[in-house]
Amino acid sequence: MARDTSNTTPIEGFNDLVDYLAAGCKPPRDWRIGTEHEKFVFYADGNNPVPYDGDAGIRSLLEGMQAKLGWEPIIDGNKLIGLASPIGEGAISLEPGGQFELSGAPLETIHQTCRESNVHLSQLRQIAEPLGIRFLGMGGSPKWSIDQTPLMPKSRYEIMSAYMPEVGTQGRDMMRRTCTIQTNLDFSSETDMRRKMQVGMKLQPLATALFASSPFTEGKPNGLLSWRGDIWRDVDNNRAGILPFSFAPDFGFADYAEWALDVPMYFILRNGQYHRATHVTFRQFLDGALRDDVPDPEPTLGDWINHLSTLFPDVRLKQFLEMRGADGGPWRRICALPAFWVGLLYDEQALDETFEWTKDWTVDEVQSIRDIVPEKALATPFREGTVRDLGYRALAIARAGLQRRAKMNPDGFDEAHFLAPLEEIVARGTSEAEEMLRAYHLRWGASIEPLFEEYAY
Repeated sequence: MARDTSNTTPIEGFNDLVDYLAAGCKPPRDWRIGTEHEKFVFYADGNNPVPYDGDAGIRSLLEGMQAKLGWEPIIDGNKLIGLASPIGEGAISLEPGGQFELSGAPLETIHQTCRESNVHLSQLRQIAEPLGIRFLGMGGSPKWSIDQTPLMPKSRYEIMSAYMPEVGTQGRDMMRRTCTIQTNLDFSSETDMRRKMQVGMKLQPLATALFASSPFTEGKPNGLLSWRGDIWRDVDNNRAGILPFSFAPDFGFADYAEWALDVPMYFILRNGQYHRATHVTFRQFLDGALRDDVPDPEPTLGDWINHLSTLFPDVRLKQFLEMRGADGGPWRRICALPAFWVGLLYDEQALDETFEWTKDWTVDEVQSIRDIVPEKALATPFREGTVRDLGYRALAIARAGLQRRAKMNPDGFDEAHFLAPLEEIVARGTSEAEEMLRAYHLRWGASIEPLFEEYAY
Protein backbone atom coordinates (compact mmCIF):
# COMPACT_ATOMS: atom_id res chain seq x y z
CA MET A 1 0.00 0.00 0.00
CA ALA A 2 1.26 3.45 -0.92
CA ARG A 3 3.00 5.73 1.55
CA ASP A 4 0.60 8.46 2.65
CA THR A 5 1.58 11.98 1.65
CA SER A 6 1.42 15.33 3.40
CA ASN A 7 1.39 17.46 0.22
CA THR A 8 -0.04 20.79 1.43
CA THR A 9 -0.91 22.33 -1.95
CA PRO A 10 -4.42 23.79 -1.50
CA ILE A 11 -7.28 22.57 -3.69
CA GLU A 12 -8.86 25.51 -5.49
CA GLY A 13 -11.58 23.56 -7.29
CA PHE A 14 -12.67 20.43 -9.15
CA ASN A 15 -10.26 21.08 -12.00
CA ASP A 16 -7.33 20.61 -9.63
CA LEU A 17 -8.54 17.08 -8.91
CA VAL A 18 -8.87 16.25 -12.60
CA ASP A 19 -5.57 17.92 -13.47
CA TYR A 20 -3.77 15.80 -10.89
CA LEU A 21 -4.91 12.62 -12.68
CA ALA A 22 -4.21 14.04 -16.14
CA ALA A 23 -0.69 14.96 -15.09
CA GLY A 24 0.12 11.27 -15.32
CA CYS A 25 0.09 11.40 -19.13
CA LYS A 26 3.55 10.77 -20.57
CA PRO A 27 4.95 9.79 -23.98
CA PRO A 28 5.46 6.07 -24.66
CA ARG A 29 9.24 6.43 -24.45
CA ASP A 30 8.77 7.32 -20.78
CA TRP A 31 6.37 4.50 -19.89
CA ARG A 32 7.53 2.32 -17.05
CA ILE A 33 6.47 -0.87 -15.28
CA GLY A 34 5.94 -0.89 -11.53
CA THR A 35 5.37 -4.25 -9.86
CA GLU A 36 4.17 -4.82 -6.31
CA HIS A 37 4.03 -8.14 -4.55
CA GLU A 38 2.96 -9.22 -1.10
CA LYS A 39 3.84 -12.36 0.83
CA PHE A 40 2.75 -13.92 4.09
CA VAL A 41 5.35 -14.00 6.85
CA PHE A 42 5.57 -17.08 9.06
CA TYR A 43 7.80 -18.85 11.53
CA ALA A 44 9.33 -21.99 10.04
CA ASP A 45 8.87 -23.72 13.41
CA GLY A 46 5.14 -24.40 13.51
CA ASN A 47 4.11 -22.30 10.49
CA ASN A 48 2.71 -19.62 12.77
CA PRO A 49 2.18 -15.91 12.02
CA VAL A 50 4.84 -13.37 12.95
CA PRO A 51 3.86 -10.49 15.27
CA TYR A 52 5.17 -6.97 14.91
CA ASP A 53 7.12 -6.82 18.16
CA GLY A 54 9.77 -9.14 19.59
CA ASP A 55 13.35 -10.05 18.82
CA ALA A 56 12.17 -12.10 15.84
CA GLY A 57 9.21 -9.98 14.78
CA ILE A 58 8.21 -7.91 11.79
CA ARG A 59 9.94 -4.84 13.22
CA SER A 60 13.19 -6.80 13.40
CA LEU A 61 12.81 -7.74 9.75
CA LEU A 62 12.36 -4.10 8.79
CA GLU A 63 15.33 -3.03 10.93
CA GLY A 64 17.48 -5.70 9.30
CA MET A 65 16.45 -4.60 5.82
CA GLN A 66 17.06 -0.96 6.72
CA ALA A 67 20.59 -1.79 7.87
CA LYS A 68 21.23 -3.79 4.71
CA LEU A 69 19.76 -1.35 2.17
CA GLY A 70 20.29 2.02 3.81
CA TRP A 71 16.73 3.02 2.93
CA GLU A 72 14.87 5.75 4.78
CA PRO A 73 12.54 4.65 7.58
CA ILE A 74 8.79 5.26 7.34
CA ILE A 75 7.50 6.02 10.82
CA ASP A 76 3.91 6.04 12.07
CA GLY A 77 3.77 7.45 15.59
CA ASN A 78 6.98 5.95 16.96
CA LYS A 79 6.69 2.69 15.01
CA LEU A 80 8.81 1.66 12.02
CA ILE A 81 6.22 0.58 9.44
CA GLY A 82 8.16 0.67 6.16
CA LEU A 83 11.24 1.72 4.21
CA ALA A 84 11.65 3.94 1.17
CA SER A 85 14.56 4.14 -1.23
CA PRO A 86 16.06 7.66 -1.17
CA ILE A 87 16.72 7.43 -4.93
CA GLY A 88 13.37 6.07 -6.08
CA GLU A 89 14.25 2.38 -6.15
CA GLY A 90 10.99 1.37 -4.51
CA ALA A 91 9.60 0.90 -1.04
CA ILE A 92 8.88 -1.82 1.50
CA SER A 93 5.63 -1.63 3.41
CA LEU A 94 3.43 -3.70 5.68
CA GLU A 95 -0.07 -4.80 4.87
CA PRO A 96 -2.46 -4.98 7.85
CA GLY A 97 -1.82 -8.61 8.78
CA GLY A 98 1.95 -8.32 8.51
CA GLN A 99 2.12 -9.21 4.83
CA PHE A 100 5.47 -7.93 3.58
CA GLU A 101 5.20 -5.88 0.40
CA LEU A 102 7.77 -4.68 -2.09
CA SER A 103 6.55 -1.77 -4.19
CA GLY A 104 9.05 -1.96 -6.98
CA ALA A 105 10.77 0.86 -8.82
CA PRO A 106 9.37 2.10 -12.16
CA LEU A 107 11.41 0.00 -14.59
CA GLU A 108 11.70 -0.19 -18.37
CA THR A 109 11.54 -3.96 -18.86
CA ILE A 110 10.17 -7.09 -17.26
CA HIS A 111 13.71 -8.48 -17.20
CA GLN A 112 14.51 -5.70 -14.73
CA THR A 113 11.33 -6.42 -12.76
CA CYS A 114 12.28 -10.07 -12.41
CA ARG A 115 15.80 -9.20 -11.25
CA GLU A 116 14.38 -6.70 -8.79
CA SER A 117 12.05 -9.22 -7.17
CA ASN A 118 14.74 -11.90 -7.11
CA VAL A 119 17.25 -9.57 -5.43
CA HIS A 120 14.61 -8.43 -2.93
CA LEU A 121 13.69 -11.98 -1.94
CA SER A 122 17.34 -12.96 -1.64
CA GLN A 123 18.08 -9.99 0.62
CA LEU A 124 14.99 -10.69 2.69
CA ARG A 125 15.96 -14.32 3.20
CA GLN A 126 19.39 -13.24 4.48
CA ILE A 127 17.71 -11.18 7.20
CA ALA A 128 14.83 -13.57 7.88
CA GLU A 129 16.49 -16.97 8.09
CA PRO A 130 18.50 -16.24 11.27
CA LEU A 131 15.19 -15.16 12.82
CA GLY A 132 13.49 -18.42 11.81
CA ILE A 133 11.19 -16.55 9.43
CA ARG A 134 10.08 -17.57 5.95
CA PHE A 135 7.69 -16.19 3.32
CA LEU A 136 4.71 -17.78 1.58
CA GLY A 137 3.58 -16.97 -1.94
CA MET A 138 -0.17 -17.46 -2.42
CA GLY A 139 -3.35 -15.41 -2.50
CA GLY A 140 -5.02 -16.22 0.82
CA SER A 141 -3.79 -17.03 4.30
CA PRO A 142 -4.26 -20.81 4.43
CA LYS A 143 -4.12 -21.50 8.16
CA TRP A 144 -4.61 -18.63 10.60
CA SER A 145 -7.89 -17.20 11.81
CA ILE A 146 -8.49 -13.45 11.98
CA ASP A 147 -7.86 -13.54 15.72
CA GLN A 148 -4.54 -15.37 15.21
CA THR A 149 -3.41 -12.81 12.64
CA PRO A 150 -1.73 -9.71 14.06
CA LEU A 151 -2.74 -6.17 13.08
CA MET A 152 0.23 -3.99 12.25
CA PRO A 153 0.60 -0.73 14.23
CA LYS A 154 -0.31 1.56 11.35
CA SER A 155 -2.86 4.27 12.06
CA ARG A 156 -4.75 3.99 8.80
CA TYR A 157 -5.23 0.26 9.46
CA GLU A 158 -6.82 0.92 12.83
CA ILE A 159 -9.30 3.23 11.12
CA MET A 160 -9.97 0.74 8.32
CA SER A 161 -10.37 -2.21 10.68
CA ALA A 162 -12.99 -0.35 12.70
CA TYR A 163 -14.84 0.87 9.61
CA MET A 164 -14.83 -2.25 7.44
CA PRO A 165 -17.64 -4.15 9.26
CA GLU A 166 -19.92 -1.15 8.67
CA VAL A 167 -19.72 -1.45 4.87
CA GLY A 168 -19.16 -5.13 4.04
CA THR A 169 -18.67 -8.61 5.43
CA GLN A 170 -15.13 -9.42 4.29
CA GLY A 171 -13.09 -6.26 4.78
CA ARG A 172 -11.03 -7.56 7.66
CA ASP A 173 -10.28 -10.74 5.73
CA MET A 174 -9.09 -8.60 2.81
CA MET A 175 -6.84 -6.61 5.10
CA ARG A 176 -5.24 -9.39 7.10
CA ARG A 177 -5.58 -12.57 5.10
CA THR A 178 -4.93 -11.82 1.42
CA CYS A 179 -1.89 -11.21 -0.76
CA THR A 180 -1.66 -9.91 -4.31
CA ILE A 181 0.71 -9.26 -7.17
CA GLN A 182 -0.05 -5.95 -8.88
CA THR A 183 1.41 -4.10 -11.83
CA ASN A 184 1.26 -0.36 -12.43
CA LEU A 185 1.31 1.01 -15.97
CA ASP A 186 1.41 4.39 -17.68
CA PHE A 187 -0.75 6.07 -20.31
CA SER A 188 -0.04 8.77 -22.90
CA SER A 189 -3.37 10.60 -23.03
CA GLU A 190 -6.93 10.52 -21.79
CA THR A 191 -7.90 8.35 -24.76
CA ASP A 192 -5.04 5.94 -24.05
CA MET A 193 -6.02 5.82 -20.37
CA ARG A 194 -9.64 5.08 -21.34
CA ARG A 195 -8.71 2.20 -23.65
CA LYS A 196 -6.37 0.66 -21.10
CA MET A 197 -8.87 1.13 -18.28
CA GLN A 198 -11.64 -0.53 -20.26
CA VAL A 199 -9.51 -3.47 -21.41
CA GLY A 200 -8.15 -3.83 -17.88
CA MET A 201 -11.60 -3.82 -16.27
CA LYS A 202 -12.90 -6.44 -18.69
CA LEU A 203 -9.93 -8.79 -18.36
CA GLN A 204 -9.40 -8.50 -14.60
CA PRO A 205 -11.57 -11.62 -13.98
CA LEU A 206 -9.30 -13.51 -16.38
CA ALA A 207 -6.30 -12.41 -14.32
CA THR A 208 -8.07 -13.68 -11.20
CA ALA A 209 -8.61 -17.06 -12.89
CA LEU A 210 -5.03 -17.30 -14.16
CA PHE A 211 -3.55 -16.43 -10.76
CA ALA A 212 -6.09 -18.24 -8.53
CA SER A 213 -4.13 -19.61 -5.57
CA SER A 214 -6.22 -19.28 -2.42
CA PRO A 215 -8.22 -22.50 -1.94
CA PHE A 216 -7.65 -22.92 1.82
CA THR A 217 -8.96 -21.12 4.89
CA GLU A 218 -8.10 -22.02 8.49
CA GLY A 219 -6.48 -25.29 7.47
CA LYS A 220 -9.17 -26.67 5.15
CA PRO A 221 -10.38 -26.30 1.57
CA ASN A 222 -12.81 -23.39 1.41
CA GLY A 223 -14.74 -24.46 -1.69
CA LEU A 224 -13.15 -21.72 -3.79
CA LEU A 225 -10.13 -21.41 -6.04
CA SER A 226 -9.59 -17.70 -5.43
CA TRP A 227 -10.85 -16.98 -1.95
CA ARG A 228 -9.19 -13.61 -2.35
CA GLY A 229 -11.28 -12.92 -5.45
CA ASP A 230 -14.42 -13.80 -3.55
CA ILE A 231 -13.46 -11.62 -0.61
CA TRP A 232 -13.32 -8.59 -2.91
CA ARG A 233 -16.97 -9.15 -3.83
CA ASP A 234 -18.04 -7.81 -0.43
CA VAL A 235 -15.38 -5.59 1.11
CA ASP A 236 -16.88 -2.17 0.45
CA ASN A 237 -18.79 -1.98 -2.80
CA ASN A 238 -18.89 1.82 -2.66
CA ARG A 239 -15.19 1.84 -3.44
CA ALA A 240 -14.43 -1.55 -5.01
CA GLY A 241 -15.27 -3.77 -7.96
CA ILE A 242 -15.83 -2.91 -11.59
CA LEU A 243 -16.91 0.63 -12.39
CA PRO A 244 -19.83 0.58 -14.85
CA PHE A 245 -19.29 4.21 -15.84
CA SER A 246 -15.75 3.39 -17.00
CA PHE A 247 -17.24 1.34 -19.87
CA ALA A 248 -18.68 4.50 -21.46
CA PRO A 249 -17.21 5.55 -24.83
CA ASP A 250 -16.40 9.02 -23.50
CA PHE A 251 -15.06 7.98 -20.08
CA GLY A 252 -12.31 10.29 -18.85
CA PHE A 253 -10.40 11.70 -15.92
CA ALA A 254 -13.29 13.90 -14.81
CA ASP A 255 -15.64 10.90 -14.57
CA TYR A 256 -13.25 9.08 -12.25
CA ALA A 257 -12.82 12.22 -10.15
CA GLU A 258 -16.60 12.68 -9.89
CA TRP A 259 -16.97 9.09 -8.68
CA ALA A 260 -14.11 9.45 -6.19
CA LEU A 261 -15.65 12.61 -4.76
CA ASP A 262 -18.70 10.68 -3.57
CA VAL A 263 -16.84 7.81 -1.91
CA PRO A 264 -16.53 8.10 1.89
CA MET A 265 -13.08 9.03 3.12
CA TYR A 266 -11.01 6.99 5.56
CA PHE A 267 -8.91 9.72 7.14
CA ILE A 268 -7.09 12.98 6.76
CA LEU A 269 -3.45 13.29 7.80
CA ARG A 270 -2.28 16.35 9.73
CA ASN A 271 1.12 16.78 11.38
CA GLY A 272 1.71 13.05 11.29
CA GLN A 273 -1.63 12.28 12.96
CA TYR A 274 -4.47 10.38 11.32
CA HIS A 275 -8.00 11.68 11.91
CA ARG A 276 -10.88 9.36 11.07
CA ALA A 277 -13.19 10.81 8.40
CA THR A 278 -15.34 7.85 7.40
CA HIS A 279 -18.56 9.79 8.02
CA VAL A 280 -18.00 12.19 5.10
CA THR A 281 -17.34 11.92 1.38
CA PHE A 282 -14.53 13.84 -0.24
CA ARG A 283 -17.12 16.15 -1.79
CA GLN A 284 -18.51 16.94 1.66
CA PHE A 285 -14.96 17.49 2.90
CA LEU A 286 -14.44 20.05 0.10
CA ASP A 287 -17.67 21.72 1.23
CA GLY A 288 -16.36 22.14 4.77
CA ALA A 289 -17.78 19.10 6.55
CA LEU A 290 -14.67 18.63 8.72
CA ARG A 291 -14.15 22.29 9.52
CA ASP A 292 -14.89 21.86 13.22
CA ASP A 293 -13.44 18.35 13.60
CA VAL A 294 -9.76 18.48 12.62
CA PRO A 295 -6.85 20.91 12.69
CA ASP A 296 -6.04 22.68 9.41
CA PRO A 297 -9.31 21.56 7.82
CA GLU A 298 -8.78 23.14 4.41
CA PRO A 299 -8.50 20.39 1.76
CA THR A 300 -5.10 19.84 0.18
CA LEU A 301 -3.77 17.93 -2.79
CA GLY A 302 -2.25 15.49 -0.31
CA ASP A 303 -5.74 14.71 0.98
CA TRP A 304 -6.84 13.91 -2.58
CA ILE A 305 -3.81 11.73 -3.25
CA ASN A 306 -4.37 9.80 -0.02
CA HIS A 307 -8.08 9.43 -0.78
CA LEU A 308 -7.32 7.98 -4.22
CA SER A 309 -5.16 5.35 -2.50
CA THR A 310 -8.16 4.21 -0.43
CA LEU A 311 -10.30 3.40 -3.48
CA PHE A 312 -10.24 -0.25 -4.55
CA PRO A 313 -11.74 -0.76 -8.03
CA ASP A 314 -10.41 -3.67 -10.07
CA VAL A 315 -8.36 -1.12 -12.04
CA ARG A 316 -7.36 1.88 -9.96
CA LEU A 317 -6.55 5.23 -11.54
CA LYS A 318 -3.92 7.48 -10.03
CA GLN A 319 -1.27 9.10 -12.23
CA PHE A 320 -0.95 5.57 -13.62
CA LEU A 321 -3.19 2.51 -13.78
CA GLU A 322 -3.02 -0.28 -11.20
CA MET A 323 -4.04 -3.79 -12.29
CA ARG A 324 -5.46 -5.34 -9.11
CA GLY A 325 -7.14 -8.67 -9.95
CA ALA A 326 -4.45 -11.26 -9.24
CA ASP A 327 -3.78 -13.48 -6.25
CA GLY A 328 -0.26 -13.60 -4.90
CA GLY A 329 1.83 -16.58 -5.91
CA PRO A 330 5.25 -18.14 -6.46
CA TRP A 331 8.21 -16.14 -7.80
CA ARG A 332 7.55 -16.85 -11.47
CA ARG A 333 4.11 -15.25 -11.14
CA ILE A 334 5.70 -11.99 -9.96
CA CYS A 335 7.24 -11.76 -13.42
CA ALA A 336 4.23 -13.20 -15.27
CA LEU A 337 1.69 -10.60 -14.16
CA PRO A 338 3.48 -7.56 -15.62
CA ALA A 339 4.28 -9.63 -18.71
CA PHE A 340 0.57 -10.31 -19.21
CA TRP A 341 -0.51 -6.68 -18.93
CA VAL A 342 2.48 -5.11 -20.68
CA GLY A 343 2.01 -7.49 -23.59
CA LEU A 344 -1.64 -6.45 -23.91
CA LEU A 345 -1.38 -2.73 -23.17
CA TYR A 346 2.08 -1.40 -24.07
CA ASP A 347 2.12 -2.54 -27.70
CA GLU A 348 -0.25 -0.48 -29.85
CA GLN A 349 -1.21 -3.36 -32.13
CA ALA A 350 -1.94 -5.62 -29.16
CA LEU A 351 -4.01 -2.91 -27.45
CA ASP A 352 -5.96 -2.28 -30.67
CA GLU A 353 -6.66 -6.00 -31.05
CA THR A 354 -7.68 -6.48 -27.42
CA PHE A 355 -9.84 -3.35 -27.41
CA GLU A 356 -11.70 -4.49 -30.54
CA TRP A 357 -12.11 -8.01 -29.16
CA THR A 358 -13.61 -6.84 -25.87
CA LYS A 359 -15.45 -3.65 -26.87
CA ASP A 360 -18.92 -5.25 -26.95
CA TRP A 361 -18.55 -6.96 -23.56
CA THR A 362 -21.23 -5.57 -21.29
CA VAL A 363 -21.01 -4.56 -17.65
CA ASP A 364 -23.39 -7.39 -16.75
CA GLU A 365 -21.27 -9.97 -18.57
CA VAL A 366 -18.07 -8.84 -16.88
CA GLN A 367 -19.80 -8.71 -13.50
CA SER A 368 -21.07 -12.26 -14.05
CA ILE A 369 -17.66 -13.75 -14.74
CA ARG A 370 -16.17 -11.72 -11.88
CA ASP A 371 -18.76 -13.31 -9.56
CA ILE A 372 -18.14 -16.87 -10.77
CA VAL A 373 -14.37 -16.90 -11.32
CA PRO A 374 -13.49 -17.23 -7.60
CA GLU A 375 -15.22 -20.61 -7.58
CA LYS A 376 -14.58 -21.95 -11.08
CA ALA A 377 -11.54 -20.04 -12.36
CA LEU A 378 -10.83 -21.12 -15.96
CA ALA A 379 -14.03 -23.18 -16.13
CA THR A 380 -16.20 -20.07 -15.70
CA PRO A 381 -18.64 -19.86 -18.64
CA PHE A 382 -18.52 -16.88 -20.97
CA ARG A 383 -20.77 -16.61 -24.03
CA GLU A 384 -20.18 -19.75 -26.11
CA GLY A 385 -17.08 -20.84 -24.24
CA THR A 386 -15.19 -20.43 -20.97
CA VAL A 387 -12.68 -18.12 -19.35
CA ARG A 388 -10.05 -20.65 -20.38
CA ASP A 389 -10.81 -19.75 -24.00
CA LEU A 390 -10.30 -16.09 -23.13
CA GLY A 391 -6.96 -17.07 -21.65
CA TYR A 392 -5.77 -18.71 -24.86
CA ARG A 393 -6.62 -15.62 -26.87
CA ALA A 394 -5.33 -13.03 -24.41
CA LEU A 395 -2.02 -14.83 -23.92
CA ALA A 396 -1.51 -15.14 -27.68
CA ILE A 397 -2.05 -11.39 -28.07
CA ALA A 398 0.20 -10.64 -25.10
CA ARG A 399 2.99 -12.90 -26.43
CA ALA A 400 2.91 -11.17 -29.81
CA GLY A 401 2.89 -7.77 -28.11
CA LEU A 402 5.96 -8.61 -26.04
CA GLN A 403 7.75 -9.97 -29.08
CA ARG A 404 7.10 -6.74 -30.97
CA ARG A 405 8.40 -4.73 -27.97
CA ALA A 406 11.63 -6.64 -28.50
CA LYS A 407 13.14 -5.79 -25.13
CA MET A 408 16.02 -8.26 -24.97
CA ASN A 409 18.03 -9.55 -22.06
CA PRO A 410 21.81 -10.11 -22.37
CA ASP A 411 21.17 -13.65 -23.63
CA GLY A 412 19.01 -12.41 -26.49
CA PHE A 413 15.61 -13.43 -25.07
CA ASP A 414 12.63 -11.08 -25.25
CA GLU A 415 10.03 -10.69 -22.49
CA ALA A 416 7.55 -13.22 -23.91
CA HIS A 417 9.06 -16.15 -22.02
CA PHE A 418 7.75 -14.65 -18.77
CA LEU A 419 4.26 -15.70 -19.90
CA ALA A 420 5.19 -19.38 -19.71
CA PRO A 421 3.64 -20.06 -16.26
CA LEU A 422 0.30 -18.68 -17.46
CA GLU A 423 0.47 -20.55 -20.75
CA GLU A 424 1.05 -23.76 -18.79
CA ILE A 425 -2.04 -23.07 -16.67
CA VAL A 426 -4.24 -22.51 -19.71
CA ALA A 427 -2.79 -25.52 -21.53
CA ARG A 428 -3.52 -27.91 -18.66
CA GLY A 429 -6.83 -26.18 -17.84
CA THR A 430 -6.26 -26.04 -14.08
CA SER A 431 -5.25 -23.15 -11.85
CA GLU A 432 -2.52 -23.25 -9.22
CA ALA A 433 -5.30 -23.55 -6.64
CA GLU A 434 -6.50 -26.78 -8.25
CA GLU A 435 -2.95 -28.14 -8.20
CA MET A 436 -2.76 -27.26 -4.50
CA LEU A 437 -6.01 -29.08 -3.83
CA ARG A 438 -4.81 -32.13 -5.74
CA ALA A 439 -1.64 -32.18 -3.62
CA TYR A 440 -3.72 -31.73 -0.46
CA HIS A 441 -5.81 -34.81 -1.25
CA LEU A 442 -3.13 -37.02 -2.82
CA ARG A 443 0.30 -36.08 -1.44
CA TRP A 444 -0.18 -34.00 1.68
CA GLY A 445 -2.48 -36.35 3.55
CA ALA A 446 -5.28 -33.78 3.88
CA SER A 447 -2.89 -31.41 5.68
CA ILE A 448 -1.89 -27.93 4.58
CA GLU A 449 1.40 -27.99 6.50
CA PRO A 450 3.45 -29.18 3.46
CA LEU A 451 2.18 -26.08 1.60
CA PHE A 452 4.42 -23.92 3.78
CA GLU A 453 7.43 -25.78 2.41
CA GLU A 454 6.41 -26.12 -1.22
CA TYR A 455 5.16 -22.56 -1.69
CA ALA A 456 7.74 -20.72 0.40
CA TYR A 457 9.97 -18.28 -1.47
